[in-house]
Amino acid sequence: MIYIFKKIKGNKMKQEIKMSTTVADLLNNYEGMKDILIKINPKFKKLNNPVLRRTLAKVATVKQAAIVGGMKPEELLNRLRKEVGQKPIEFNNTTNHTTNDIPQWSKNAIPKEIINADKLLEEEKNPLAVSFGILKKFKKGEILKIISDFKPEPLIEEFEKKGYKVFCQKKSDQEFETFVKKC
Repeated sequence: MIYIFKKIKGNKMKQEIKMSTTVADLLNNYEGMKDILIKINPKFKKLNNPVLRRTLAKVATVKQAAIVGGMKPEELLNRLRKEVGQKPIEFNNTTNHTTNDIPQWSKNAIPKEIINADKLLEEEKNPLAVSFGILKKFKKGEILKIISDFKPEPLIEEFEKKGYKVFCQKKSDQEFETFVKKC
């Protein structure tokens, strides 16, 4: 069932906020949403970066944003829904697909190249575009390592869609390592 609600700004209509709603749609459809997201989770301060808003926000969903922010997706979704006057959704039997098992291909892997997603964002560069540019030049089996201070869930899903093998591990609260293997 789809619910339609009036948009806060203008006469346009907006749809119900779901896990699949992109961050860009939230920012475009709800006045003050950037501040709401930052209030919910200070890790979302990265939304102040115009490159992130123009690029990753277009592909990052509410579910992915929650993972980036270290939150349960259900929690973020319902907090956003509450902020815009939508009823919360009840979740039953939610499962967490996160695994600590390190895939064989990434054990003792020596990356051909290492990039820092945080530094790229500070330089107003798109980590996804930079990564794809590097991977395009790689031979089958070569690995790219991406360092970031958040789990880059939108990037991970984009790599997987393109057929790359991906493994991300949390090194500390402020460091994640993501390995991307060209297949």
